[in-house]
Amino acid sequence: MDQKPIALTMGEPAGIGPDITGPAWQALREEECFFLIGDPALLPASAPVVPIEAPEQAPAAMPRGLPVLARDFGAPRNPGRANPAHAPHVIAAIREAVALTRAGRAAAVTTNPIHKKALQADGGFAFPGHTEFLADLAGLAPNQVVMMLACEALKVVPATIHIPLSEVPRAFTPALLESVIRITHRAMQRDFALPAPRIAIAGLNPHAGEEGAMGSEERDWIAPLIARLSAEGLSLAGPLPADTMFHPAARARYDVAICAYHDQALIPIKTLDFARGVNTTLGLPFVRTSPDHGTAFDIAGTGTADPRSLIAALRLARVMASARP
Repeated sequence: MDQKPIALTMGEPAGIGPDITGPAWQALREEECFFLIGDPALLPASAPVVPIEAPEQAPAAMPRGLPVLARDFGAPRNPGRANPAHAPHVIAAIREAVALTRAGRAAAVTTNPIHKKALQADGGFAFPGHTEFLADLAGLAPNQVVMMLACEALKVVPATIHIPLSEVPRAFTPALLESVIRITHRAMQRDFALPAPRIAIAGLNPHAGEEGAMGSEERDWIAPLIARLSAEGLSLAGPLPADTMFHPAARARYDVAICAYHDQALIPIKTLDFARGVNTTLGLPFVRTSPDHGTAFDIAGTGTADPRSLIAALRLARVMASARP
């Protein structure tokens, strides 16, 4: 195995990240190469750890066990309960994964789930989540990256994310939508080798406004914006009624869908493939993927966590990294 390895962060040790990492290695050991940045003492005893001192040693170690770039997190693991001592080390692992990837020593970054509240309280973490932190590490503003959720059946981008539904009409502006479209278009070209990606854009209102009967945003500015960008050569369709965008025949007509708000995007993808959804950040100068689930404190340490989303995240990271020049 001679491919450049993917850097996998441990994430929140009290969550299911440590539980799913070993099974991900077991599933991918013959097809993929990755290494964990974290504390091997915090992994379940069943994880077959092979300590490494540099990413370059991961390919040789991968067939024998989980390659781990060992970092002391300073305290034991108590599944389901975050330890304040771990917070700075969780953050440091993300920084190191990004640094190694940007230096060309890793192919991509895959992040296990973090517990944002614990990092903010105990690690001085000044960001709402991974996406904003990764943008900062890349020297970008938060509005220069977007979140995409992906599975085999669907790729979808929410233009607005973790805000109350009542705030969406104010946040969902022409400038925001144009930025999200352009970032998504460039990323589909660069990360998925699609020279002319087909992008579907959902309306904000029911039935995409129904010609103003159920809302005027589609008529007043969404449709004109799509027409202007289409005239530049982008392959755009919309604004489309969200309730008819996600059946099989509709999905066959586009490569990625952009939605106005969180649930409009996440409900269809989680319905189609709840266990294998992947979160990826578009617009970064490096590839980053993550399982599309949280820390799941309630099942951490029980051995029941499903590793399929992490497996899919590692596979997608390879696909995206391989598409980049």
